[in-house]
Amino acid sequence: MSEHLAARAAELDAGDGLAAHRKKFVLDSGVYLDGNSLGALPAHVPARMAEVVAREWGELRIRSWDESGWWTAPERVGDRIAPLVGAAPGRIVVGDSTSVNVFKAVVAAARLAGEGRDEILVDATTFPTDGYIAASAARMTGHRVVPCAPGELADAAGERTALALVNHVDYRSGRLQDLPGITAALHAAGALAVWDLCHSAGALPVGLDAHGVDLAVGCTYKYLNGGPGSPAFLYVAERHQAAFDSPLPGWNSHADPFGMTPGYEAADGAVRGRVGTPDILSTLALESALDVWDGVRIEDVRAKSLALTDFFLECVRAYAPAGRVEPLTPEAHAERGSQVALRCAEAPEVMAELIRRGVVGDLRRPDILRFGFTPLYVSFADAERAARVLGDVLAG
Repeated sequence: MSEHLAARAAELDAGDGLAAHRKKFVLDSGVYLDGNSLGALPAHVPARMAEVVAREWGELRIRSWDESGWWTAPERVGDRIAPLVGAAPGRIVVGDSTSVNVFKAVVAAARLAGEGRDEILVDATTFPTDGYIAASAARMTGHRVVPCAPGELADAAGERTALALVNHVDYRSGRLQDLPGITAALHAAGALAVWDLCHSAGALPVGLDAHGVDLAVGCTYKYLNGGPGSPAFLYVAERHQAAFDSPLPGWNSHADPFGMTPGYEAADGAVRGRVGTPDILSTLALESALDVWDGVRIEDVRAKSLALTDFFLECVRAYAPAGRVEPLTPEAHAERGSQVALRCAEAPEVMAELIRRGVVGDLRRPDILRFGFTPLYVSFADAERAARVLGDVLAG
């Protein structure tokens, strides 16, 4: 069986149109399946950062805000992310953390919703921070949080609903939620849709503009490979930009930031999502990392992602002892992100042993093994090897 699956992996890799991109990353001899937590390092980024530190910071110093384009980096980098999530230029700004951007988006959406709408629906399976932020935003704005399973949002939204905050891909199971359908249902109820794209941006088509999403946030250190702690992004639909009222009106989002006037006047466009001085080193590392996407179609990434996860699940079924793991990630392509989650009673011990044997995934306590598939650098041979080592660990 192992020879057959290894041969299949070799055939699939030989026909992989994205295989050439693998050499653009710093990879070792192991199998790295944790790009859904931290993407691999693009090989050209260290040289670019050495230039930024030595030349732009070391020599030009303050002049780099103009001469090296530091000041416009948040919008410029946002425009580079935009095609990967289906947004037109001028609708995404990069900066701050995902948590800070969730706060901006939820409060701004509550304000956009208007009088009489005092409910915030929150994905009941959400990443914890989103729930914490939504609860705090609700206390500040006089709203109340209503936890709701994503599949029940359409029925839960009503005349009192201001917005719903939903994760596009469930971080535990890898389930892909119905962004077009949920967004349409919220709009039909007069509510706004705020999406967390942390586990989908760079892994699959999102279609923010096409599906009428109101606001969205996402991180850049997972499938976008921006580096640890790289800045997040905020999407504001064009129709909302003039009325977008940020709860964090910093000097960087002022219409005349160097006027230093005591009164706040918001800048035009997505620039309103800026707050304070941007983290230039991380932002420029992200900008450089995005070069690996040149010439890449997100539809091709999605096709390979589904093929990789299909093949990995097939290999797990072949190699894992019966009854030791249970797939949680949906089989249906329309319901699957770019990770595979397996329930395993001994998940912490199993993952620790996998890592010792050179297969790096991660876990969510108490019993979920997670394997992220980043199509730009994960091969079918990686998928087969990971499943085979998993089977050996479970059999041992």
